[in-house]
Amino acid sequence: MSLESYLKEIADDKKALVISRLTRLSATTAADLALFKKSWPAIAVERRREVIGNLITLAEGDPQLDFNDIFMLSLRDADETVRLRSIEGLWEYEDRSLIDPLIDMLRSDSSEQVRASTAVSLGKFALLYELGRLRRRDGDKVEESLINAIRNEKETIEVRRRAVEAIAPLSLPVVTDIIKEAYKNADVFMKASALYAMGINCDPVWLPLILHELNNAEPEIRFEAARACGEFEDAQALPTLLKLLKDPDIQIRTAVISSLGKIGGDQAETAIEECMKHQDDIIREAANDALRELYFNRDPFSMDSL
Repeated sequence: MSLESYLKEIADDKKALVISRLTRLSATTAADLALFKKSWPAIAVERRREVIGNLITLAEGDPQLDFNDIFMLSLRDADETVRLRSIEGLWEYEDRSLIDPLIDMLRSDSSEQVRASTAVSLGKFALLYELGRLRRRDGDKVEESLINAIRNEKETIEVRRRAVEAIAPLSLPVVTDIIKEAYKNADVFMKASALYAMGINCDPVWLPLILHELNNAEPEIRFEAARACGEFEDAQALPTLLKLLKDPDIQIRTAVISSLGKIGGDQAETAIEECMKHQDDIIREAANDALRELYFNRDPFSMDSL
């Protein structure tokens, strides 16, 4: 079946979408992509959402499938949901061709959710820049776009906080200042993002603040502080983390268990093993994952398994 015929089949939303046939859209040629670009806007919005969602599922199930060109094109879709799902579909895509579209969307997309999502996605390029895997010109553009979003007082807290999280991998004085400012912000969620950023930034200067916030009255703050402790892998956090295993918030408890697995040591191992006996499936699963990580960090070549 020609692509033109197949696109007509997709456009007929009175018929059920045959998921397996969507593999036809993998690794499109330039000519096929041009045809897709021409036909795509005329397809009903619910069908476009259905197609993009299933492309993501197919790609997750088969790494050989490549729908990146489709996702890139759909970043410009008129529908917010399609744009959001397209960003999701490109999560592992690290080609520099994605940087400019994301920057443009962060600057001018009409949707707060899309702008926040593009900020998060730019974070992977900030990390690549920090690791020396992105050319300086591109890295500087990413840094500048995130700083502009953070400093934009007309932008929403949600977008600005995601930009703070995204810029965190960069070990620069300006990033240290940004995280400090976010931590002092009166908004609970911005402060939580600052703690998340501290964990990603991993500057030792943040550890006392993170340890202090483990006792914060706000669950969102305790959660991010507990998670950040795992990034530092510092045993100083153990006494408070062990107390937080009794926190009424199950998400905090799972974050604590995960961090215990990263920190390691006899105390952490004993606590995780106790959690393996918990009646709650979520706690047991978190403990299982944490114990695996603890064993791996202790001996990457160990054959231990749960």
